[in-house]
Amino acid sequence: MPDGRGAPSGSGTYAQGKKVYASTCAACHGDDMAKPVKGTGAAPLRGGRGSLTWGKPKKTVESYWPYASTLFDYTKRAMPFNAPGSMNNNDIYAVVGYILAEGGIISKKTVMNAKEIAKVKMPNRNGFISDPRPDIFNYD
Repeated sequence: MPDGRGAPSGSGTYAQGKKVYASTCAACHGDDMAKPVKGTGAAPLRGGRGSLTWGKPKKTVESYWPYASTLFDYTKRAMPFNAPGSMNNNDIYAVVGYILAEGGIISKKTVMNAKEIAKVKMPNRNGFISDPRPDIFNYD
């Protein structure tokens, strides 16, 4: 949950995340996270702040994801592409912290864990509109 409920135990530092990223993520997302490796189908992770209001939005961690917990969850379930679900919680916290720090969202000194991930204020956190329709799945 965005407020940290249900987040698993574990932790990771920027330095650990840099190593995990280099060995597990860079082959597809690129060394700088802004230019994925051609032919991999990977998305850029950095840049694009404010681009959702432009003619050609760049959906990145900085511009699109409303919660850091969503990044953790997606990484845990879907990454790396060639072995989804193979990363342990410490590596995921570390690489999420590294990505967020490289994007200037958190400090490089932040030790990412369940408590810290709930504190992260993503740049586009308020860029989404709630669906006002009540009970849209009530088919009675």
